[in-house]
Amino acid sequence: MNVSTNVPLGGPAEPLALRLAELRGPAPQRSLNARSLAALAANPGCHRRAVLDAAGVDKSALAARLGRPAPFGQSPFAIARGLVFESRLKADDHAALLEPLRAHLGVPADDRTPLLVPDLLHRSGPAVRADRTAEALALAAADPDAWTLLDHPMLRLAVAGSTAYLEPDALVVHGGRCTVVEIKSFPVLDGSADPAKVGAAARQAAVYVLALQHAAAAAAGLPLSDDPYTEQRLPGSPRTTVLLVCPKDFGNRPTAVAVDVRRELATTRRQLSRMTGIGRLLEALPPGTDFDLAADQDGAPARSTEQLTASVEAVPAAYSPDCLSTCELGFHCRARARCDDRVEQLGRGVRGELGALRTVTEALAAAAGTSGADSGGGEVSEDGEDSDGAYEAAQRLAYAAALRAEALGTKTLGTEVLGTEALGGTA
Repeated sequence: MNVSTNVPLGGPAEPLALRLAELRGPAPQRSLNARSLAALAANPGCHRRAVLDAAGVDKSALAARLGRPAPFGQSPFAIARGLVFESRLKADDHAALLEPLRAHLGVPADDRTPLLVPDLLHRSGPAVRADRTAEALALAAADPDAWTLLDHPMLRLAVAGSTAYLEPDALVVHGGRCTVVEIKSFPVLDGSADPAKVGAAARQAAVYVLALQHAAAAAAGLPLSDDPYTEQRLPGSPRTTVLLVCPKDFGNRPTAVAVDVRRELATTRRQLSRMTGIGRLLEALPPGTDFDLAADQDGAPARSTEQLTASVEAVPAAYSPDCLSTCELGFHCRARARCDDRVEQLGRGVRGELGALRTVTEALAAAAGTSGADSGGGEVSEDGEDSDGAYEAAQRLAYAAALRAEALGTKTLGTEVLGTEALGGTA
């Protein structure tokens, strides 16, 4: 992630921004980017990640302070390789990059129609860069005959009441519309690339497309189309086919792959729209909650590990095993799920099937027929909650276990084995 601020330079800070700054403390803000938004959209029910990302907390440093650091993020060798490849593409006035752009987008090769590359004020803050990008994009879209390359533009996207600043590698503007260009260092071998890496790149590019769609609709004074598969042909609006520029085979010569991101765009829009507003989440936090990772004058941490743990646990999480590869706090949340015996540790599919059964112990007891929930439906537990959901889940588990026992030719199974089978073979 890039270190930046979401408050415009010289402008007054809004109350929400001030509250988020208080949560973060004096540490530099970690801004949202397309990678983090793609991961956030994949788990919109996780209030913990939404609050930490909106506040710009360094989750890697936080996980280390909590005692469960995660080997998360890109390999430094992959990052270095990507930077070297991109610098070669953009050397000599983008000479190497123009080859795939001409092949796929029709960028002219003659000097009669030069490729314009406006200055986007890369040394300025993100708010200033975003304003400059919007200005340059509007000017480029106003001339349908011109070809314009926006090198590392800065885009805005409102996410759950907070503003995220996004930086695609490039935009090509022609005919009043733009195309997102993403430069990746993974190779294209014999015309195909790693599907997993292409999928991750498509999800990341879909976030850029969504930000451009919002900007184009706002500039035109129109609402964003309800159908994510419909392209609004507005000035400056993006095409839903993006261009991935990668090394060809095992060399450094670039090649391009056109990728349709409409499906990823629809998923991103749906997931981000479901996210709860940050303001509502902040109101639910107990007084004194913060994630200050700074040190005092003596070099000691301003907040103890116990205090940070209490602050983190005050924000509800929605853990699943997928979090281990998408969130820096995944290992911490997994450890908490195991300590609390929660069924979330077994995956979203198992969690959904178990209904009102919240712990593995309850699920195992229900599968073995020893749970109080199997004595009848519609009962009320001691804490006053309706047990209909637990009863139905217990009935489903018992039925599945009976079928399994019959298939194996046995009359009964022990609680441990029976529960393991009913939970999809996961102990």
